[in-house]
Amino acid sequence: MIHRVLASELSAHVGETVQVSGWLHRRRELKHVTFLILRDRTGLTQAVVPGGTEEGGRAQDIPEETVVSFTGVVTANEQAPGGIELLAPPSGPQIEVLSSPAATPPLDVYRPTVTASLPTILDGAPVTLRHPRLSAPFQLTAASIAGFRTALDTLGFTEIHTPKIVGSATESGANVFALDWFGRPAYLAQSPQFFKQAMVGVFERVYETGPVFRAEPSDTARHLAQYTSLDAEFGFITDHRDVMAVVREVLAGMVGAVAERAAPAVELLGVRLPKVPEKIPEIHFSEAMAMLGLDEPDLSPADERTLSEWALREYHSEFLFVTGYPMVKRPFYTHAEPERPKYSNSFDLLFRGLELITGGQRLHKYEDYVAALAARGESTEPYEGYLSAFKHGMPPHGGFALGLERWTMRLTEADNLRRTTLFPRDLHRLTP
Repeated sequence: MIHRVLASELSAHVGETVQVSGWLHRRRELKHVTFLILRDRTGLTQAVVPGGTEEGGRAQDIPEETVVSFTGVVTANEQAPGGIELLAPPSGPQIEVLSSPAATPPLDVYRPTVTASLPTILDGAPVTLRHPRLSAPFQLTAASIAGFRTALDTLGFTEIHTPKIVGSATESGANVFALDWFGRPAYLAQSPQFFKQAMVGVFERVYETGPVFRAEPSDTARHLAQYTSLDAEFGFITDHRDVMAVVREVLAGMVGAVAERAAPAVELLGVRLPKVPEKIPEIHFSEAMAMLGLDEPDLSPADERTLSEWALREYHSEFLFVTGYPMVKRPFYTHAEPERPKYSNSFDLLFRGLELITGGQRLHKYEDYVAALAARGESTEPYEGYLSAFKHGMPPHGGFALGLERWTMRLTEADNLRRTTLFPRDLHRLTP
């Protein structure tokens, strides 16, 4: 019985009769022979079908992107993809069509470059993402998540999975998607913040990867209504700098995993992997404002780019922590600076000119939460389920959240977040 062999495995089977299966990536017809280039998840295989035969005639009628199997003898050929090709066995070539004949795709998957517009790519994503250059960013994404998990597993964190439908807005803001939950109001979760804090009281150190939802009417290249958040939270910290130290370890783990697990995608895209410094440079928000000559409660995208350029010049670092954001721009659960209470024990991490991570120290005493909500004119009633954990003893804790699609966007230096998002959801796009 002949078993399927992947393109990357063929060099170990020279001289053997094997079966390869995949999509018909490209067909080239010459006078006396037809070359079939098959694509599987590991690469390309060239199969040679003699002309003037019944199988040769069949090969000429198979549309590209049709799923096929080819049985042949593995032969070394330096001019073939990977230096290997499949020749017809003594009994003649065996081609089996495994799908219906493929319709013409929205773009030529076999071409080395992509000239199609972004709307064309997104509208036809189930097919256009077959192009190696369009699918490669998601290999980086997969490797990054593996690195995130490994780094935190090594540090004693427990992975959790929490609800994405909640009874109150996590950030106490208006940018939520409301829905009907069996006659009661509910919302799509803006983050797993409440749950991961509660689980610090159970496991001490937790992390989660999953979707979050922001009903922000932002129609920019860096915003989406749904994205993937990599979250971590842990207890028994001194302040936000303990969180920043874990962020550094996570980033190093993610970069290392991409280099190890997604090397072909890194090479194909020409990705320039960053070096994570042993100590990521930082600047306090007040100092950043002085440097920029501004007096604002937040950083604009242009400010983030300017500060990143400064960090690259001064510290040769593509990463920069901005600490001490004003409390007016942070959620109610944020811990204030003890000496300057108008600033917070929080931070953003900038990477290549873009905010990538937000984190910091949280409040951990019930009475502090009551006071914080009162100062904002809010009742504790909508948050009673969340606040109950703090009535039963919670350690000083903190955490962070990393936007996965933004991370891949900056790794690949893409011009739009939608290029690194599978089936993006925004103001205008709900399909496919």
